[in-house]
Amino acid sequence: MIYFQSLTQSELAQLLLPLSGIQKTGGLTPEEIQVKSEKRARYRAKQLFHWVYQRGQTDWDQMTDLSKDLRQWLKENIAIFRLTPQLNQQALDGTHKFLWSLGDSKTIESVIIPAALQSAVDLAEDLEEEKKVPAGPHAVGSRGIYSGKATQDDLKSTNWKRLTACISSQVGCAMACKFCLTGIQGLDRHLGVHEIVTQVYELRRLAPITNIVFMGMGEPLHNFENVVKACLILLDQDGLGFSKRKVTISTSGLVPAIEELGRRVDVSLAISLNASHDEQRSKIMPVNRKWNLESLMKACREYPLGSHRRITFEYVLLKDINDSLEDAARVYDLLRGIPSKVNLIPFNEHPGSDFKRPSDENVQKFQKYLVDRKVTATIRISKGRDILAACGQLRSIFGTARGTEKHRDWQAQQA
Repeated sequence: MIYFQSLTQSELAQLLLPLSGIQKTGGLTPEEIQVKSEKRARYRAKQLFHWVYQRGQTDWDQMTDLSKDLRQWLKENIAIFRLTPQLNQQALDGTHKFLWSLGDSKTIESVIIPAALQSAVDLAEDLEEEKKVPAGPHAVGSRGIYSGKATQDDLKSTNWKRLTACISSQVGCAMACKFCLTGIQGLDRHLGVHEIVTQVYELRRLAPITNIVFMGMGEPLHNFENVVKACLILLDQDGLGFSKRKVTISTSGLVPAIEELGRRVDVSLAISLNASHDEQRSKIMPVNRKWNLESLMKACREYPLGSHRRITFEYVLLKDINDSLEDAARVYDLLRGIPSKVNLIPFNEHPGSDFKRPSDENVQKFQKYLVDRKVTATIRISKGRDILAACGQLRSIFGTARGTEKHRDWQAQQA
């Protein structure tokens, strides 16, 4: 049995070709018959993409403009994959985290991150008001002014300017970044194309998703072929129909895969930088021992970018480790000549972490240093911290763990 969500439209058409022969040849040449058969197969593949991805239909028998013979063949040969929801949590700020059970009982997490419609004045007022919002019963550390604002709006609200799906590419992660809870878990396995695409499919059935970021569990470029193919399906305008500007792949710095990505699929690129020099980065991100900052920055400079597009550099600020003005100066030097923007992310603490969140004052100073030198630098509002849905906090409840007892799953600690 083949999973529908593992197929590109062209692959589906190839599977349908033997069923698409022309019965009445009318004196056509074999070449003309082949052309007409291929055209019919492509048309049927397009129909099926519309039914499944745009209309959300999961029952072949309900696709009434298909022949009975074709529907029967589909039932016997192609399955529409579904993820089994195991847990759904809503944070104080409206962020939703979903725990999905896979066919082999492994689990992954996805997150819907809402962004509100706000003017600059509204945002300034909200940040001041945020200081007065008490932490939730399961919050880790202080909420701080760079946490999401508490809200009563649900995912169907018209107050959101965008809803971003943060999806996983692996069960766990092999990169072992020291500040990341997923990295502590270790790697169980890669996700299949169908398991990646279906996260978006399921989330879009719940809310009008506008953006996709591969920033959930796993290193996307470690699962390169499946992630690239999943992106082709997500970008298919007859299917889920996302814009190339609305799909972002984030990587810890697998340099050869970054170079290949630019040749294979046109999506936005984000780099988890998180350090300003090699010694510092190698301590917190082991991937740097293989591909250092020089090679990473070279790959970024050579990455093919369209007009008015930039590479996003994510920089997790760790107290007394990489949050000084000297670090900001080195980051500025690293990014010279690269069309870029910087997302500064105050560390999101989690149980058992050896790192601490920097002060809001240090975060603002770091940002100001970059902005004063004409670098676009924003401080990311960390959504869903009270349910461990923020950056670096995702983890399978029932996955492996190479951490110690202090890294027990948060949900289990609440029992």
